[in-house]
Amino acid sequence: MGNRVWNGKRRFIWILSLLLLMAFAVTSGISYQVAHDSLSEQIEENNLPLTSDNIYSEIQQDLLRPIFISSLMAQDTFVRDWTINHEQTPEKLIRYLKEIQDKYATVTSFFVSEASRKYYHSTGVLKQIEDIDPDDAWYFRVRSLPKHEHYEVNIDPDTADQNRTVIYVNYKVYDFDGNFIGVTGVGLAVESVKRLIELYQARYNRSVYFSDRQGNITLHSKQYSGGASLQLSPGLENLATRILTSPSASFSYQKAGETVYLNSRLVSEFKWYLIVEQQEARAEQKLLTTFWANIALSLFITLGILFIANMTLGKYQRKLELMASTDKLTGVANRQAFEEYFARSLAQSVLESTPMSVLLLDIDHFKRVNDSHGHNIGDLVIQTLSQQLKALLRSDDLLCRWGGEEFLILLPGCGLSQASEIAQKLRKQVEERQLTVNGCEISVTISCGVAECRTSEKVEELINRVDIALYQAKEQGRNRVVLSY
Repeated sequence: MGNRVWNGKRRFIWILSLLLLMAFAVTSGISYQVAHDSLSEQIEENNLPLTSDNIYSEIQQDLLRPIFISSLMAQDTFVRDWTINHEQTPEKLIRYLKEIQDKYATVTSFFVSEASRKYYHSTGVLKQIEDIDPDDAWYFRVRSLPKHEHYEVNIDPDTADQNRTVIYVNYKVYDFDGNFIGVTGVGLAVESVKRLIELYQARYNRSVYFSDRQGNITLHSKQYSGGASLQLSPGLENLATRILTSPSASFSYQKAGETVYLNSRLVSEFKWYLIVEQQEARAEQKLLTTFWANIALSLFITLGILFIANMTLGKYQRKLELMASTDKLTGVANRQAFEEYFARSLAQSVLESTPMSVLLLDIDHFKRVNDSHGHNIGDLVIQTLSQQLKALLRSDDLLCRWGGEEFLILLPGCGLSQASEIAQKLRKQVEERQLTVNGCEISVTISCGVAECRTSEKVEELINRVDIALYQAKEQGRNRVVLSY
């Protein structure tokens, strides 16, 4: 039986696996073909597929260069020695800043001394920093940055030319003992960075812009059509918090009736978010149509699999339930079935206030049968007796093989007196009937214990009482019934 169950289960698994493989092969094949065609269109139309990683790589080459330059300036031995030596010969530092500006093509380069508060520029000493001047707030903000934060990126008017807006990289400078001695850095023209963004957009056919950690849009191209912040941009109101709390994320939202796909990534060096958007295209609509077709196909196949699985599992479940609740030799109930049936019968007995009793019977001197005729004949005797007992019981009664040559009978609705009458009837019928098994004439008798279930009595206690009554029947000479009061 176990091998047959296993073979059946194995066949079922193979069928299920083949169906799933077919479903995945068909849906994946369709998806691949359509995606391939769509991607080919995208490559042909846009030159190169866009990912936020592509843009980020170019930013590292183009926009992070000023941070590297500022870092070199802050670590430069000349700058630190010149400052420590009381800022003598300012023309040397001015010449140094001019060389930095010319060499790296920045729009400005500067140094502010903590000791003198002078603002050194590539064109000369522009001013003296004052804590009461709002335009100088940036310096005190950078100076108060935590020790582990070495620089700040901000957008402000150019100190040397108020009509020009500059992206500054302000880098803290320390002497050789780790003491703060000033701020240095370079600047990029905002217009040149915007042109760089427009170059990205033209190259990848995507919308590119930047947001700070608060959601304010810091840089964008002329074609930008959103709000001044993420929170004020149509369609992004509910996504702003999720964008600003994740180092990288992908979303989609509705804008002017179209789906817009958005990728965001934190550029940690700038402490800004790079945001790349693309509106839904025909190729993507084609992919979406195919997706729903795949879903419908998968659903159809899944329903077919479930139908087959339900039929197969139901078949095996019934077999397993039968095996689990039936004695293999006699075909009557086993102990597990008795426990379940007893619980239901007890609940009904309590509900209806009716009695319930059990009989525990044993074949007398069964060992002699085995010794005289063999175990095979003994098994046939047990089978024959079980059929005889079953024929004499009511439809609601439960005959259970308890173990070996013992049988337990549950009698719902029977008190001790009625159960005793049934037990005597069974005993007499067995005694009077001559069993013919494979041509052998065999006479058997049974001993029986009877007990009525008491209120709130556990099944273990009931079985123990009826077992004691059976033992007493054997002690008193066998082929008799003893009641447990």
